[in-house]
Amino acid sequence: MTDLDPGDPNDAWQAEASDAVWRIGQELRSLHMINPWPDLPLLPRAINHLMTELWDGGFSQTEIRDAFNAAIADMPRYAAGEERRT
Repeated sequence: MTDLDPGDPNDAWQAEASDAVWRIGQELRSLHMINPWPDLPLLPRAINHLMTELWDGGFSQTEIRDAFNAAIADMPRYAAGEERRT
């Protein structure tokens, strides 16, 4: 991957989008670690809530479903066969 140029509006947009997703991941990780209800896992509720927020934000059901399916399909490449990052 090439370095992003903060002066390029396209690169700045890409960096901002990546940072927003990173912040969501960090917040969910923190909440997961202190979840007082271990029998109610955070991630399924969070993903469901994210889906409803996306739909409320104007994304179509098809766009949301396709994005989730594409992410799941790409997971083996990213995770390189590991079940969990250690």
